[in-house]
Amino acid sequence: MPDVVLNINGHDIRVAPGVSVAAAIAMAGSAATRRAVGGAARAPLCGMGVCQECRVTIDGRMHQLSCQTLCADGMRVTTCEVRP
Repeated sequence: MPDVVLNINGHDIRVAPGVSVAAAIAMAGSAATRRAVGGAARAPLCGMGVCQECRVTIDGRMHQLSCQTLCADGMRVTTCEVRP
């Protein structure tokens, strides 16, 4: 099966089919997905969507759970590492 190519914070990354967006973010070199109110970097904790720490923007939709979303070809992901 061919790799899936998605864009994370402006950089293309190749992953195997079935990889979660949270895992792809970690494979891209940064586990941080969002910032707490005080500015501290946050990252996935529970891996099953309960903690909500994995929220990112996927294809323009904010607050998507990256640990519960599988990577798709052409997907565009924005984490807290990119400031608007």
